[in-house]
Amino acid sequence: MNWVEENKKKAGKTKVILIIISVLFVFFMLVFPLVSVIANSLKEGFGYYIQSLNTKYVKSALLVTLLATVIAVIVNTFFGLLAGWLLTKFSFKGKQVLATLIDIPFSISPVIAGLAFIMTFGRLGWANPILESINQALGTDIQIVFALPGVVLATIFVTFPFVSREIIPVLNTQGKDEEEAAALMGAGGFTIFRKITFPHIKWATIYGVILCTARALGEFGAVAALSKTRGKTFTLPLEIDALYLAGSSDSITAAFSVSSLLVIIAIIVLILRNFFEHSEKVKGEKKEG
Repeated sequence: MNWVEENKKKAGKTKVILIIISVLFVFFMLVFPLVSVIANSLKEGFGYYIQSLNTKYVKSALLVTLLATVIAVIVNTFFGLLAGWLLTKFSFKGKQVLATLIDIPFSISPVIAGLAFIMTFGRLGWANPILESINQALGTDIQIVFALPGVVLATIFVTFPFVSREIIPVLNTQGKDEEEAAALMGAGGFTIFRKITFPHIKWATIYGVILCTARALGEFGAVAALSKTRGKTFTLPLEIDALYLAGSSDSITAAFSVSSLLVIIAIIVLILRNFFEHSEKVKGEKKEG
């Protein structure tokens, strides 16, 4: 009995130490920097804070950021669902190659990705003659590099794997038995996905979308390589960088003010996630009851 009690006391002390370390780490590495951003953004008062956010440059950067984020999330969610379903439910040649290619954005620097797009769609890129031919034929002025499409492409690239990599482990754990049984009973492919597959990966998809959104909102390197004009193609991270590099005390405070926008958006995303998760748990408890 003494041995059991001693072990319980040691386990209790270990738990307390781990809790203290975790709380301190989260506070100093996450909470304190975010609170510092908010505090510095309000350094000159709330009036200056609103004034800093009400400039044409910040409005343009916010619009570009949200547009690129929404498009990237939609494209990568659609692709992530298809890729996850393909890689876990079907066997085909080149399966491992495809799975490896999906992970490329994890291993390549975003700046290199931006430069790759420049070398593809820029004046010296192999795709530039194709774009010029399309513009001449249609009388348009489509531009990829140093224009909004380039910012969107860069954002899609860096957020490419997040949804699929959240879905694939869940689908692998689920197996194929339920889908095969439904197919034997005459259910179609889309019906099987909607009724059987998707309910299992719903939360994995939501987590992937959250990660994709967070990454898209904060992307800097790839977008910086493909963005040129402040007030047109700058995203919020680029606008923050421009304000901070201006060097004056007012511009630095304005940079913190714009940074607080990203903090607020991130908090809203987390609140929405927790809300939907709680709603789903309540529904599950009602069904079980």
